[in-house]
Amino acid sequence: MNSFGRIFRMTIFGESHGVSVGLILDGCPAGLSLKAEDFEKDIERRKGGIQKGTTPRQESDLPIFKSGLFNDRTTGAPITILFENNNTRSGDYEKLRAVPRPGHADFVAHEKFGGFEDYRGGGHFSGRLTVALVAAGVIAKKLLQRIQTDIHAEIKEIAGLTDLEAGLQKAIDAKDSVGGIVECRVQNVPASLGEPFFDSVESLISHAVFSIPAVRGIEFGTGFAAARMFGSEHNDAIADKTGRTITNHAGGVVGGISNGNELIFRVAIKPTSSTPKEQETFNRETDTMEKFSVKGRHDLCIALRVPVILEAVTALVLADLMMLEQKIQRVLKS
Repeated sequence: MNSFGRIFRMTIFGESHGVSVGLILDGCPAGLSLKAEDFEKDIERRKGGIQKGTTPRQESDLPIFKSGLFNDRTTGAPITILFENNNTRSGDYEKLRAVPRPGHADFVAHEKFGGFEDYRGGGHFSGRLTVALVAAGVIAKKLLQRIQTDIHAEIKEIAGLTDLEAGLQKAIDAKDSVGGIVECRVQNVPASLGEPFFDSVESLISHAVFSIPAVRGIEFGTGFAAARMFGSEHNDAIADKTGRTITNHAGGVVGGISNGNELIFRVAIKPTSSTPKEQETFNRETDTMEKFSVKGRHDLCIALRVPVILEAVTALVLADLMMLEQKIQRVLKS
């Protein structure tokens, strides 16, 4: 549903054009230093309007703490954080009740919720809720810093080009949207995290990653290129008793369990569904197909805003796994 994690457990709530969006984070240890300014860097990285090709919609996104903090320290109680929605243009979405946008959740939302869904700006399906993921990620990263685990994601391709400016210009020239590839690398991941099969590191990260709107694929280590390699070529030779390997085709995970090497994975981000290009879609009121152009404020390339969100969900998964292994608890008590 709207929650993820077992010990370090997050719930998100809100709609794109509702009063606010937010999160409840349960399981955070008491005593962690946490202030509003801790969120500024990552919240700014997620915002639209700052980078070329992103939506001009701007929200202040100042975190409003409702519970779980006292004297700038976590109390051990659930942490509740709100982000207000103040810069909305709901009128842009009035027509969507009759004409669901191609590539969006308008049609399935109507089918699932019987027409009671908030259709403005995509409602609860909107990428607006990723601000809550980023906020939870800030807290998870602070916990992971205690054991020197560092997470960094960056865009590797836009519109199939490694020259990111050229890829973005491709969208601008075509007056259309484009996708991209984002890579995430995690340093200092302890060996032994994860379980075989259903709770493997890859399974849990993939589960969290697909909560990010627009993600269409994921690969770890060598990924799909492994299908074209010999086994002797793909196998990572173990170099010493720490488990360090000469190569890292596995991407830091073997048998579903972290092996102590760098965790590496990449995600494919689809082109933004809201494109200024004229398209065809079905009008449920007239029972006919008609020409349709998406109005409103949207990203030409949503991949530009994904790196910080990808870091956040990765941090959530790793923090939960480390708490299950009691690795963070031991450090906090030492």
